[in-house]
Amino acid sequence: SLKKNLFPTVHNSKRMSETKQIEKGAKLPDVDVQISVNDRPETKKTSELFGKGTVVLIGVPGAFTPTCTKDHCPSFVTGAKKLADKKVDLVACISVNDVWVMSAWGDFMKTGEHVKMVGDASGIFTKAIGMWKDYGLVLGGRSKRYALIIKDGVVDHVAVDESGLSATSAEGILPYL
Repeated sequence: SLKKNLFPTVHNSKRMSETKQIEKGAKLPDVDVQISVNDRPETKKTSELFGKGTVVLIGVPGAFTPTCTKDHCPSFVTGAKKLADKKVDLVACISVNDVWVMSAWGDFMKTGEHVKMVGDASGIFTKAIGMWKDYGLVLGGRSKRYALIIKDGVVDHVAVDESGLSATSAEGILPYL
């Protein structure tokens, strides 16, 4: 059909949105995401970005949303020294947004070298780790608010906040590093 040819299905959305939430001890799925390099989108495998060393990966419902912009992501900028003292090699923020939005949002929050901004525009990574959530008319399908501690590509800690930031802020995850 014409619709099928114009809008091919990239993945089975229903099946992936029902994926079980990733747990401690699980290997991170290896899928494509995007980062901005010199204002150009660059596709990277998650294994390339998060597969070596100690990584703190925060997932947020959306760039430029109030809590994400005022509190969640900035907690990792202000907490950068404490995270470095705990031998964190990389802090990254991922959202179901395109790479240009993520880059502009990082510039807006002045994340600099403290937080790598990662776009998961189709939500493939978010669905693969079981963090997909339908926020209805407000945001549509997006990511839950979460923080993962990843050591050499294996999940060491999973924190999810359904409301608030107590488990997923920089201060919330420091005790687990």
